[in-house]
Order: sequence, then structure tokens, then C-alpha cells
Amino acid sequence: MLVHKSNTMHIHHSFEENLPNPVPVLSEPELRETAYEILVAACRSSELKPLTFRSNCKGDGRIIRARSPCFHRLVSCVGESKVKKELGMKRLESEGGKKSIRTMTMGELMRMQMKLVKRIELMVLPLELLQHLKCSDFHSQQDYESWIRRNLKVLEAGLLLHPHLPLDQKSDSSAQTLKQIINASLKNPMDIGNNYESMQNLCGVVSSLACRSYDESAPQICHWVDGFPLNFMIYQTLLEACFDNNEETFMIEEVDEVLELIKKTWIVLGMNEMLHNICFSWVLLHQYVITGQVENDLLSASSNLLKEAEKDVKSMTDPFYAKSVSSILSLMLGWAEKRLLAYHDTFFKGNIESMQSIVSLAVSSAKILVEDMSLEFNNKMIEEANLVTIKGHHSNLTLLNLSFKQKLEKLDPRKHASRKQNKALLSLAVLAQDISELAFYEKETFSPILKRWHPHATGVAVATLHLCYGNELKQYVRSIKEMTPDAVKMLLAADKLEKDLVHLAVEDSIDSEDGGKSIIREMHPYESELVIANLVKSWIKTRVERLEEWVDRSLQQEVWNPRANDGIAPSAVQVLRVIDDSVEAFFQLPIPVNAVLLPKFISGLDKSLQQYILKAKSGCGNRNSFIPTMPALTRCSTRSKLHGLFKRKEKIPATERRKSQVGTTNIDSSFGLPQLCVRINTLQHIHMELKVLEKRTISHLCGAKSTNDNDIEDALKFNLSEVASMEGTHQLREAIAYKITYHDLCHVLWDGLYVGEVSPTRIVPFLEELEQCLKIISSIVHDDKAKTLVLTEVMEACVEGFMMVLLGGGPSRAFSQEDSAIIKEDFKFLTDLFRFNGDNGLPSELIEKHSNNAKGVLTLFSMDTETLIQQFNQQLTLDAYGSSAKFKSPLPSTSPQWSPRKPNTLFHVLCHRNDETAAKFLKKNYNLPTKL
Repeated sequence: MLVHKSNTMHIHHSFEENLPNPVPVLSEPELRETAYEILVAACRSSELKPLTFRSNCKGDGRIIRARSPCFHRLVSCVGESKVKKELGMKRLESEGGKKSIRTMTMGELMRMQMKLVKRIELMVLPLELLQHLKCSDFHSQQDYESWIRRNLKVLEAGLLLHPHLPLDQKSDSSAQTLKQIINASLKNPMDIGNNYESMQNLCGVVSSLACRSYDESAPQICHWVDGFPLNFMIYQTLLEACFDNNEETFMIEEVDEVLELIKKTWIVLGMNEMLHNICFSWVLLHQYVITGQVENDLLSASSNLLKEAEKDVKSMTDPFYAKSVSSILSLMLGWAEKRLLAYHDTFFKGNIESMQSIVSLAVSSAKILVEDMSLEFNNKMIEEANLVTIKGHHSNLTLLNLSFKQKLEKLDPRKHASRKQNKALLSLAVLAQDISELAFYEKETFSPILKRWHPHATGVAVATLHLCYGNELKQYVRSIKEMTPDAVKMLLAADKLEKDLVHLAVEDSIDSEDGGKSIIREMHPYESELVIANLVKSWIKTRVERLEEWVDRSLQQEVWNPRANDGIAPSAVQVLRVIDDSVEAFFQLPIPVNAVLLPKFISGLDKSLQQYILKAKSGCGNRNSFIPTMPALTRCSTRSKLHGLFKRKEKIPATERRKSQVGTTNIDSSFGLPQLCVRINTLQHIHMELKVLEKRTISHLCGAKSTNDNDIEDALKFNLSEVASMEGTHQLREAIAYKITYHDLCHVLWDGLYVGEVSPTRIVPFLEELEQCLKIISSIVHDDKAKTLVLTEVMEACVEGFMMVLLGGGPSRAFSQEDSAIIKEDFKFLTDLFRFNGDNGLPSELIEKHSNNAKGVLTLFSMDTETLIQQFNQQLTLDAYGSSAKFKSPLPSTSPQWSPRKPNTLFHVLCHRNDETAAKFLKKNYNLPTKL
């Protein structure tokens, strides 16, 4: 990734300001000169050559150095670097794969690489040469004084600021003397070569400080410049010479020879292979950062060297060195940690290869600091190291937590007040989508790299994201009291996120021993579907309860006006509209159609509509509500006719007669024939609309593409309401028919027809009033099928009522054989009224079907009494009524099913036969009383 110049400078600055600064008095050029002097001294001493000698040439004023073969050998053709190959680094592109050709000595190359202006012949060597060099050995007094100041600063850094052994400068006289000499010389540089006493004094205090050791019995060793981190800074300066001055992101091809020379300084600087690898790793990382983090070879090489150092780090037992090493490693670890904790912002597909090196760098530095180095560190350092050691759940959790928080802060649902809760819920929905994308990006981009350090990197990552989002989700789920589109949208987004994360976790752990169960167990379910289901249930409950309240209220106000709403109750139209709107509203909910909740909703609506139907027909009565109780059977006498006629002429009020004879039940007197017809229309309308509603619901279901739609279609029917409407319609038809026959027209049928004499009390008055009732039915009931069923029911009731008058009309009625012709004619008038009822006449076959049985009974009235008695006895025997001559046939409490072949029917005909033969038979065999 290319970094803008401003960003690069910032990174460089922030990286540099954390570096240890052991020699604040030394400038960068002074440090390079010191490092170069140590390099030259180390190379010469390794060849056992004299340090210096004077040239025989006079007048040039220069110090001539003996040439060391390793330092002064000619560099001509340089092949591919073995070091660069081992570190996996590229050659300079300008070399084009060919050997580079240079004609210079290794000393000149090092001087050039270390950016020193002076030629090698003008450079002095180690610090001990202070006592041999004079002002005449330099071009000018200024050069000489500058050289003295620099070397005194180095002595101060090596012996006073960073000594190998602890030093109490306040009590150590040598330290105090050296400090005084340095301070004085910095103010007024002395000519050491011409001041023997000053030089002797300086040599004494330096030797005293540099030759101290832990074990006094051991041979004295000079420690004049091995104080860490000064030696690290010097060694770092030497290693920086490995980079090309023109192409700072590349190493020079002569790096092998350069490193060979640099390693000769180990004995001077107290270095070894492990320390070299750590220091070189730091230099490579440092170079990677200050050059804009564009050359991943530098980062990869730094990581590889740190791995090598990790192998030998247990050999580090000196706490003095360990402290300096830990300082460098902590800086490397901190730099890696900052990038890894925000790795979603740091890395992308274009620079993802650098992530592997940074993770490796973090792991190696953390392991060296915490696992391998058996040294005491402060707790903060250990915590920081553990933070980035990608070996388990907690580290990955830390890495992803920050990414999650960054996304959360951008949306920040917490800032939304309760009145703006919907905005917060929508923010969580967006966050769920972002986290899902983050998880898939994590798996695709980062997990392949992180898997090298954790076998289930994806699983740990998604479990972490699942936990992070779950913590936020819980805060807002508690505040959801009702189902809103925003709440459901958020919950559905959370559910989808959870399914995505679980899928990724299972997929990542499919090859593990438990198949990913351990990771899945850590992912406590959001239960979004359950929350949605509960919200939908609450929504359904509220809708159903409101519908039930509306049903009760509307029915209390309903007047069943036949002139309003085309003969259909407005309350029913409103109920159906509310149900239809409720179903529509359910499908408008931003949820998948649920195979359990939708049937439950329909069931709740069905029960409410059923209650409407039940209450709509409640109080209307039925067949048993209107059929009168038949009077006790008696036998006729010759005077019974006159008695019946006399009673008729008394003109007993019709209301009194009705009260005494009509069936008594809880019948709402406000239910007139028009209102009952409106109820018929209403239930018929409900029955038809239910079919339309069911088809519309199934159509919505198919449009929603819900799973298992075919399995729930049967559960979407309004079965309770359908059955209730059919049963209610039948009950209302029956109530209309029997109310007309036995209640509304009681005065002309039960109280008037054939009372006393037959001929003056015929059926015409009944038919006239019945015709008016039929017109009312025909004008209000619109559906032809429903109208036919109502008229058929009325005809059946009238036929049954006609039979009740003839067979159970009580002591006021008596018939002779001659009356049969009038009775048959009246019955024909009755059936013809239904046959020829204008456009609403019933089909002949239907009339014949419901009147055939009555016609058979009417034939009994034309038989003579002896024949009736004979048939009665025969049927009595056949029906096994018993052998006793005095057996009484039990009379039913309700209207019997009359039949010409039933003994009960024959018995009732005989009871109403007005002749002596029938009376004697009934008295002799059943001891029936005479009519009063």
C-alpha cells in the first residue's frame, strides 16, 4: 500500500519518538562516525595488525592506516547476495538480473554507505587513540576539537550513562573525575597530545571505569563501549549501511560482504547471533516504516530474522542485555499490535501479504518477551504481549472487538433517545449487515493467514462478532414492546447475521474433532425468531381482542333493518371488512409468513366471526320453541261438536289462546319476520364472503413464497364460521317457518282451523295471512337458493301444522268420514299456495316430496271407522306394541312423525273420529275420557 508523504512522515515520527535515546549529546553524523571507527578498529584487530603507523611521505599531514585484506579488498563483480536470498528479498530492478560492476574497496563502500564525507585516510580509529593523536594529525584545529568532543561524548555514554555494571556516580570518584574532565573539555577543548598530565588523568579514570567486572578474580576486560542500548544504536547505525542510498527500500548487492565486516564488531559491542538477528530485524522494520511501508520484502525479512532469534533467545541470561532487547521488542510488538488491532482498516487485498509478516512479527516478539525469556517484566508489558499473541480466543476477540466498535461508533445507536427508538433499531439493522460483510471478508481475506496461528481462526472471529453484536442487541430487544416495521427489520437482520455467522463457524470447524460444537456453544442464540414470533403473537392477540370487542359492541347496536344495506346487516359487513383488513395487515408485516402463526391468526379471526354468527342467531328460537304442546287425547261423543261450536262462539281472545297453547321458550319478541330474513341474508353473505377471503389468503400466501404452503392451506379455512353460518342459517330458516306457523298465524291455524264445525272454519283465512308472510320473505331474502330453502322450510312447517290440527288439535276438533273431502281440498289449497307463489313458486317435485306423507295420512280420514280399527290392530301387532287388549299407545311429547302405517297415527285419527264406534273402541280398550 502506497502511503502519502504526509502520512509517511507521521508514521516515521511516531515510530522514531518511541525509540530509546541513549546518547542525546551525539548527533546522527557523530554516531555514524563513531560506528565507522569501531568497524575499522574491529576489522584491523581481527587481522592482528598494528593499529596505525605514520606515513614516510612528508607534508601531507595524514594518518596512513595499514591495509587489512578483508577491509580493503577490491569490489569488482558482485553476484546475487546469499543473505538476501535467505531473507527472501529482491534484487534492485536496475540490475536487470546481471552482476553489478563496482571498482572500490570495501572500506570505501562502507564509508559511502554510512554517508561519511571524509575519506578513510582522514578518519581516526578507536577511542584509545585519543592519547596518540595530536592536532597536527587533522586538517584543522576545528576538526581536531570536534573529534575530541565527539569521543568524549562517546566515553560519557559508554562509561557513565550506560555502563555495563551499575555505577553510583555520586560516590565513585573516577566517575566524578571523568564527568569533570568531559564538562571542562566540552567548554574548552584541550590538546590532549600536548598535555601529558591531562591525558594520564583521563586514561586513569577511563581504565578504572572500563575494567570493572562482576567477578574480581576473573581477568579484567575492557567495557568502555558495551553499555546497552548505546551499542545497539551503534550496531543499528552499521546495519543501516546495508540499504542502498538511492533506493532506500532495497539492500545493496554487496550486503554479504558488508555484514561480514559488521559482524567483526561483535566482540567490541557485546553482540552475538541472537542479538544480531533482533537488531537487524528492528533495522529492517524501521526501514520499512520510514520508507512508507511499500516494500514488503523488508517486513518479511524482519519477521524471518525474529523467528531465528526466537530459537536462541533462551541463551540470553544477562538481565542488562535482556532489558535492552525487551525495549526493542516492545516497540516492535507495539507497532504490530496497533496494526493488528485495527487490521480491517490496515489491510486489504492489495497488501494482505504484509499481514502474515506482521502477525508473525507480533507472535515472535510476544513469545520472546513472555514465553521464552525467563526474566521479570512489568505486568503492563506482559499484558501487551499477551494481547497480540494469536493463540486463542481472547486475542482474536480483542482484535475484532475494536473493528466492531469502530463500526458501532459510526452508527452509534446509543445516541438515539427513546422517542427516536426506530432510528436506533434501523442502525442495528445496518450494523448487522456490516458485521455479516465483515465476517465474510474476514474469512476470505484474513482467516487463511490467521489459520497458521489458530486452526479455527474463522470460527473464533465469528464467535467474537456474534458476541459483540449480541451484547448490543440485548439492550434494544428489551425496549421493544410492540411490533413495528423497524423492530422486525432489525430482528430479521439479526437473525440473518446469526445464521451467516453460524454457517461460517460450522464450515470452518467441519474437520475438527467435535465438528465445531464447542464454538457453536459459545454463540448463545439471539432468538430473534422467537422474539418476532412473540411480537406477532402479541399483535395477533391485540387484533383478535379488538375484533371481539367490536363484535359485541356492533351487535348491541344492530337493528337488522331490511331497508338498510340491501337487506344485509351493516355490522356483518364491517366485521368482514375488519377481518379482511387484518389478514391484509398480517401479510404486510415485514416478516416471512410463518406456518404456525398464520393459522393461529386465522383461527383467532375465525373464532371471533363464529361468535358474531352465534350471537346473531341467539334468541331467534327453533322448531321446539314454537310447536305447541298437544292436548291430552280424548274420545268423541255426539254432543262434542255442539260443545266445540259453543266454545268457539264465545270468541276467546286470540292472545289468551296463544298464551295457553303456543310453546313457551325464551323467544325475543323483537325478532319479527323481516329481522329474521335480514339475519338469513347476513349469514348467507358471510358464508359466501368466507370463500372469497380464504382464496385471497391463499393467494397472499403463494405470493409470499412461504415454505410448505400446501401443508397449511387447510389450516387457513374459516371452518368454525363456515359451520356456524350453515347451522345458523338452517336454524333461522326453521325459526322463520315455525314462528310463522305456530306463532304469527296461530290465531288462524291452531286456534281457528276446524274448531267446532269443519265447513265454516276452513283454511282460507290462514292462507291469506300466510301469503303475506311469503311475500315478505320473497322481498327480503335475495339469494334464490336461500329463498327456496326458506320457503321449503315454511311449507314443511305448514304441512306439519296442518297435520297437528287434524291429529293433535285437542277436544275442540272432531271429524267425520264426510269431512275428508273438505280436508283434502284445503290441503290442496295449502300446497298450491307454495306451487303458484308468483316468481317464487316451489317446483312441483319439491312440493310432492314434502307432501306425500301428509296425503297418505289424509286418506285415513276417508276410511270408515271399522277399517281404521282393523288397520290399527294389525299395525299394533306388527309393531309389537304388546298382546294386552288394554295397552295404551304412548303419546310423544313433541310433534310425532305421522304416517298412515303407524299405529300412533291411526290411534290419533280414531281419537278425533266423531262416531259411536270409535268412541266405544277407545273407551273399551283405552278408557279414554269423553271430550268436555
